[in-house]
Amino acid sequence: MVTAIVFVKADVARIPEVAEQLAALDGVSEVYSVTGQIDLIAIVRVRDHDEIAQVVADRLNKVPGVQSTETHIAFRSYSKHDLDSAFALGTD
Repeated sequence: MVTAIVFVKADVARIPEVAEQLAALDGVSEVYSVTGQIDLIAIVRVRDHDEIAQVVADRLNKVPGVQSTETHIAFRSYSKHDLDSAFALGTD
């Protein structure tokens, strides 16, 4: 599984609609409205790197209201949830 974090600048008047359209795309697992220099963060989870290009370049960038994107590929996950699951193996 490959995870990409996509920073999205959107037309300010259309942020809720853009977020809903992004969240409906295959490969997009979550969309967050955020403060700061960007408007939305989309989490893309796909099987391989080629699929990231399909999701981001072929679909996400073409959603009306998306002005620009910046994509970051995740190498590893260090979430507390993942660590708790790993250390809980065999404790039942």
